[in-house]
Amino acid sequence: MATLLYRLGRFSFRRRGLVAAVWLLLLVVLGLAAAAFHGPTGDKFAMPGTESQRALDALAKEFPQASGATGTIVVAAPQGGKLDPAAIALVIKEAAGIPGVVAALDPFKSGAVSADGRYALVQVQFASALKDVTEAQREAYTKAGSSVTGLRVEHGGEVLNAAPEVGGSEGIGVVIAAVVLIVTFGSLVAAGMTLLNALIGVGAGMGGLFALSGVVELTSVTPVLALMLGLAVGIDYSLFITSRYRQFLAEGVAPEEAAGRAVGTAGSAVVFAGATVVIALAGLSVVGIPFLSVMGLAAAGTVAVAVLVALTLLPAFLSYAGTRVLPRRQRTGENADAGGRGFGHTWGR
Repeated sequence: MATLLYRLGRFSFRRRGLVAAVWLLLLVVLGLAAAAFHGPTGDKFAMPGTESQRALDALAKEFPQASGATGTIVVAAPQGGKLDPAAIALVIKEAAGIPGVVAALDPFKSGAVSADGRYALVQVQFASALKDVTEAQREAYTKAGSSVTGLRVEHGGEVLNAAPEVGGSEGIGVVIAAVVLIVTFGSLVAAGMTLLNALIGVGAGMGGLFALSGVVELTSVTPVLALMLGLAVGIDYSLFITSRYRQFLAEGVAPEEAAGRAVGTAGSAVVFAGATVVIALAGLSVVGIPFLSVMGLAAAGTVAVAVLVALTLLPAFLSYAGTRVLPRRQRTGENADAGGRGFGHTWGR
């Protein structure tokens, strides 16, 4: 394995243009396929064969009006006071008047009042499933009871749970990772190259995932999980190889040889770690729960792509970067020996 990876690292280093072109072409093809065959994600988290799923199926069949999304309105009286049933009735009336709401339960009848009489829970039942509840309904729900004087009203429950999306939080994570890499490497080129390598791997993995979403039903959390794991392992695996490459360069090894050795040594750890993660994620399919199987296989595919990118594209990037992956003081020969034959001097020659 180490010998094969060593040869792969040297080949990618020498043929950097070819390797980069292949990955760029693959990225474009997967992106176009994702745009052409992208399908919608769902929120169906069924667990066939379980008692809870059988109960939910029976509820949807026998009492469809009670199988929709639910909400909980928390009502509190002022400090030292007790809830007034007349004020609670106003909250219930506003909640029951929301379009799509089939019932709002009186907490005094359902027994959802605290022992001191200060707090109560108003259960709100929607007719539609969570995915069918509109933003207008959610907005009306968050305002129900807020105008009732003398009460503190807070809204929660299933109906306010939005589907996870890829957004600003992931971008903040990338920025933090970039800062950490710059501080760790002491080189903007090394940090940027490592991060770019990970992003390309994630882009290819997510492109393939969305290209298959037209024929495979994905839950809303599947792309988020694949993105998070792909980005994490992509940075981690690239960091392994880049660190070992820098170590060999600092010892005076020629760049191409250093790349081969880095992939042959650290790359072996990357393959082992990646295979372990892929097997663990793919093992989720053994449980027999469809959405877990899709989540595990999607994340495993993204991790596998991250491994391939680290072993092939990263050596090509290292070839383009040269000694700029080293801190400036090492490149300028500040750590050279008294004879002036340090690494910086050797590379300059």
